[in-house]
Amino acid sequence: MSHYTRYVSARIGQALVTAFLVYIVVFVIVTLLPGDPVSGRLSNPEYGYTKDEIAQMLVYFKLDRPAWEQLWIALERLAHGDLGLSYASNLPVSTLLWAGVPSTLHLAGTAFLFALVFAFALAVGAYFLPDGFGGGVLRAFPSLFLSVPNFLIGLIVINVFSFQLGLFVMSDFRSPEALIYPAVTLAVPASAPIAQVLLTALDGARAEQYATVAISKGLGRFELLWRHLLPNAALPTSTIAAIIVGDLLGGSIITEAIFGRTGVGTVVEKAVGEQDVPVLQAAVFLAAVLFLLINLVVDLVYPVLDPRLRTTAAAT
Repeated sequence: MSHYTRYVSARIGQALVTAFLVYIVVFVIVTLLPGDPVSGRLSNPEYGYTKDEIAQMLVYFKLDRPAWEQLWIALERLAHGDLGLSYASNLPVSTLLWAGVPSTLHLAGTAFLFALVFAFALAVGAYFLPDGFGGGVLRAFPSLFLSVPNFLIGLIVINVFSFQLGLFVMSDFRSPEALIYPAVTLAVPASAPIAQVLLTALDGARAEQYATVAISKGLGRFELLWRHLLPNAALPTSTIAAIIVGDLLGGSIITEAIFGRTGVGTVVEKAVGEQDVPVLQAAVFLAAVLFLLINLVVDLVYPVLDPRLRTTAAAT
């Protein structure tokens, strides 16, 4: 087994253990701490359950068992890919979530691509333009983007492009604009930290001795950027980009509600209103797993981007 294969196996093992611990923590927070939301839902007069029906449901969902046994049953189900049953609809939680996952991932993925384009344009533009010719303005844009919340950007986009300009209709979810506009809404604030890190990394790499030597040998700024600066700026930018993906997944839920899109946000919003604990628990766990998966991919790509890290990977 090669050194890199051992490194990959170790990182995958760490991710699996972390996901396992995340599930236990979420289960403990939702199920075992004081203020049981399940019993509160069943005893809520709005739902009209009788005492016999409550007792039957507790047995059916195995909520009459001791806490440790509930956890063991949940872990057994998880090992078989079973996230439990919804208290509200009595349908498998996985069925409810997966119905909205493709739409949410599509939105988050498109927003991520837009965020990368915006960040790259800002950072490279600020790198090439002097401060007196627009470079300083471009450097100020990330701070401006970061200070504006998603919901406000969404409302501005809807007001300007839908109500004022009439470029898209809010009820027409099959049009390209139904994806582009919410994706842009997510991408604008998400691009800010990526642009800041990329620009800082480019400035730092530009100050290194190898860059000074390359310039003294007649290497142009454009060639210096592509051959030397961007490869060195890739590592910190990849790290922040992975974090941003997790933020986009969470932001997608809010943006879906603003633009009326159907996705995981719709499922979670309904589960909150119905106090559907298994759905909420599974949604949190799914978000954590996706975040772990993204960071795992970044960890595995690091040695490919920087050969110096292959020695570290080999020693792991």
